[in-house]
Amino acid sequence: MITETLQNALTEVRPLPITYTVDDLEFMPEDNNRYELIGGKLFVSRAPHLDHQRTVTNILAVFIRYLDKNPIGEIFTTPGVIFSPQDAVIPDLVFASHETVKKNVAGEDERFDGKFIAAPELMIEILSYGKQDVKRDRVFKRELYGKYGVKEYWVVDGLFNTIEVYRLKENGQNLVKRFEIYEMIETPLLPDFSLKLTDIFKF
Repeated sequence: MITETLQNALTEVRPLPITYTVDDLEFMPEDNNRYELIGGKLFVSRAPHLDHQRTVTNILAVFIRYLDKNPIGEIFTTPGVIFSPQDAVIPDLVFASHETVKKNVAGEDERFDGKFIAAPELMIEILSYGKQDVKRDRVFKRELYGKYGVKEYWVVDGLFNTIEVYRLKENGQNLVKRFEIYEMIETPLLPDFSLKLTDIFKF
């Protein structure tokens, strides 16, 4: 015999989880927030702290100096990267070779003109410190970037002055090393490149 409680549970109307697509992003307000989708789930980030912006600027300066001498690609700040209708992000920094930019960025006659529609080589996120923000960058984005073939992913932690470097393996993005303040990062993506953490965390 079905009890009244069970009967109510079986017949209760429950709202379905909301799944967003890139089409929904067109209707988000112009409010200086960053709207991203991972698996159809909406993530909203507020305008970052100035320390976050200083870190972006310091990393950008290292890449620009390198690319001036080794013009193998480009470094971009906050580009749109659309992997699928349910996966669209705005990373802090992206490096892509010239070939990848030509192949993986939508042209003027395509939808998502001027945005990546497939993986660049390197994506970099500077951590914000809300609980959801940390989980988004360390877990959800790492899994997303592994799924879509990003070759390398850096998570920059300005609180502890470290950079975690992940590289693509068969099972996704694997941690290579957590670099500390007096160490230097090299990467197979960029011949003869080196990044001293003391040049990044210097404010």
